[in-house]
Amino acid sequence: MKWALICGASGDIGQQIAVDLAAEGWSLYLHYHRATAKIMTLVEKLTQAHPKQDFIMFKQDMTDQGSAEQIASQIFTSLDAVIFAQGTTEYGLFRDLSPTKFDQMLAMQLQTPLRLIALLEDKLVQSEAGRIVFIGSVYGGNGSALEVGYSTLKGALSAFCSAYSKEVASTGLTVNVIAPGAVKTQMNMTFSAEEKAEVAETIPKGRFAVPKEISYFVKSLLPKEAGYLTGQTLYVTGGWLR
Repeated sequence: MKWALICGASGDIGQQIAVDLAAEGWSLYLHYHRATAKIMTLVEKLTQAHPKQDFIMFKQDMTDQGSAEQIASQIFTSLDAVIFAQGTTEYGLFRDLSPTKFDQMLAMQLQTPLRLIALLEDKLVQSEAGRIVFIGSVYGGNGSALEVGYSTLKGALSAFCSAYSKEVASTGLTVNVIAPGAVKTQMNMTFSAEEKAEVAETIPKGRFAVPKEISYFVKSLLPKEAGYLTGQTLYVTGGWLR
């Protein structure tokens, strides 16, 4: 049985990835932080739909020191894929971004995931087709005013992916980033309808993506046949910015 760990499984993209992978026969470790009711509903739905698979949820704040070790200690089976779908942003001028907020973003989106990869590498390379996939952002390559910290961290993920993929290529483990543009998620619901319409007008496809359109490309990286694609950042933006 194939096993994947999804970090940030309670988010809109993380949930969709879970649903899509379960439909393809994966058993899943589902990490979340706050949305207990949402993740319990997801597990119930997946268990009913796929009774021969396992769905294990666990709660962990990825900004806490030692959180990578805590997560790794709960992976007690083989592991074929790790998907990092967690993350948040802070809007505003970079000079107003507090060191505390930036440190939290750094821990959640970079330090804890990278430490977790180091801890799980042995398990992943034992798989016939070990996979690591990050959900990045178009801003990691293009940069966004008022989201300088977020853009910096997403860009760092792409740099890590490019370097680390070379280090582990001979083991069969692949490392890639899916970098969406504007996606219809809760993180973007803070904007007014007018603001979202203005952004949509600048996207060649004329609309925001939906989570399933991002999950599709995550799934495409997981089969054994996808093993020659590694070290890449794939921009899924509807033609926007890239």
